[in-house]
Amino acid sequence: MMRIVLGASVLLFLQCQAPTQLEEERSDGVVESVIEIPKIQYTLTSDQTHNKFSNTIEPVLTVASGAIIEAFTEEASDQQLSLHSPLEDLKNVSFDPIHPLTGPVFVEGAQPGDMLAVTLHEIEIGTWGWTAVIPGFGFLADVFDQYKLRTYAIDSGAQNLIFSDQVSIPLNPFPGVMGVAPTTDSLLSTIPPRANGGNMDNPYMTKGTTVYFPVFVEGGLFSIGDTHAAQGLGEVCGTAVEAPMRIVYEIKLIKGRSIPEPQYETSNYYAVTAYGSTLDIAAKKATGYMIDYLVQQRGLDREDAYMVCSLAGDLHIAEVVDVPHVLVAMHISKDIFK
Repeated sequence: MMRIVLGASVLLFLQCQAPTQLEEERSDGVVESVIEIPKIQYTLTSDQTHNKFSNTIEPVLTVASGAIIEAFTEEASDQQLSLHSPLEDLKNVSFDPIHPLTGPVFVEGAQPGDMLAVTLHEIEIGTWGWTAVIPGFGFLADVFDQYKLRTYAIDSGAQNLIFSDQVSIPLNPFPGVMGVAPTTDSLLSTIPPRANGGNMDNPYMTKGTTVYFPVFVEGGLFSIGDTHAAQGLGEVCGTAVEAPMRIVYEIKLIKGRSIPEPQYETSNYYAVTAYGSTLDIAAKKATGYMIDYLVQQRGLDREDAYMVCSLAGDLHIAEVVDVPHVLVAMHISKDIFK
């Protein structure tokens, strides 16, 4: 197993997510906590991909519940762009191969009505990334009509992205797309978010987070990709820092609990997500899902749950660019529960 020495504040945040925590004495006599990263059981390469959601896409891997998977992902253009791409390359980008997703993974025993829990243990950024403005795409598509492309070399271990001489942006790698197969045999675009997950573009779904997915077909058929090195809530120009990555995740089957759309948690909070054709629709659905969680998992009655959502629930706009769909999340701190 890999061994990583962490500071106290990081350990406090990760203690509920880490599989094992030990103590180790250094040569100077100081005792430090050590987290052991789960041992990788399977590796999926960046060419084991698809870019549609459908129950007809064959799995590239079959695993038992609890499997630890290392997945390599391509950036969103699927190698149509590179670190040294000129603007002309951006103008020639085809949307047909957009969002190569590594997978799908079939989980033994998963049946419709079950839930998959995907814990993101490690996320490593590749050596480069890109961001673009593409006419006709983005939240302000009717305003910006000129192409622009920025590419970045990303050093191993970097904490920030040098956007320009004036701007440095913290790196926060996460998968923009995660999802399971829907019931349809149609080949659905990966661009909008749906009940199966999809293009959620939620920067809270990062290392140390467990994301829950409803199972719609046998085996679940989980896939991951569209990895982002940095992105603000909303992803308003339509692109993040699109970058290839290496992700280590654990996938578990949870029987006997069903959810309508993806949810997620860390040691600090629980969150629900909801997609809709307007922010109002998505926000109302998210509020309703959090009420259901508080009633079903925390034992509150519906009126009390509604009030708790008003007092302690935080609505977040995850993304607004996949017209006509948007995604809204609601977080609630675990500190409020005795």
